[in-house]
Amino acid sequence: MKATKRVRKAAGRSDILETVHATVKGLHRHGLVSKGTMQHFDSLCLSPVATFKPAEIAELRRREGVSQPVFAAYLNVAKTSVSKWERGENKPDRAALKLLTLVKNKGLKAIA
Repeated sequence: MKATKRVRKAAGRSDILETVHATVKGLHRHGLVSKGTMQHFDSLCLSPVATFKPAEIAELRRREGVSQPVFAAYLNVAKTSVSKWERGENKPDRAALKLLTLVKNKGLKAIA
């Protein structure tokens, strides 16, 4: 009996999407799905990026037990950016939202 490789579920993905993705990946491996189609399918399967209210950013930082300068260093942004996000003066850009989503789902260790 051949052992089947278990697909690790990505955060935010359903079991059905995981199964379909594994199937398409297998088809690609056997030359039945083009590289471009596989890349397009991969992009459709990315985890959704959350939006954050100022209080949610502050709570996320506090949950991780770090100061604004340390949180900013993890996110590779200026300390003033974190401060302005938490006060609602500015909003994180798309790259920062992706990192904040990772921190929300997996903690700071995910981006360390």
